[in-house]
Amino acid sequence: MKVNVVGGQISQDEINAYIDYGKKKYRNREITEMTVKIDGEFVDLKYEFADIPFDRIRRITGYLVGTLDRFNNGKRAEERDRVKHSV
Repeated sequence: MKVNVVGGQISQDEINAYIDYGKKKYRNREITEMTVKIDGEFVDLKYEFADIPFDRIRRITGYLVGTLDRFNNGKRAEERDRVKHSV
């Protein structure tokens, strides 16, 4: 994780505390970068996160699906025979 400190200096222990705080607050996200902005006695924290992979979801034959692998033969035939419109 990249750590940027702006506007002053802080100890490594304090940086580690801010990293731990971010990891606890954003448990389900991967933090790639942290910026600590010092303004007198106040500190602003900005976290940057790793991209989250996007799964395509489509509405097919009345169902919201990502892939067709769980469809039975009837639903697969229904999807194959439907009219597909282009943009």
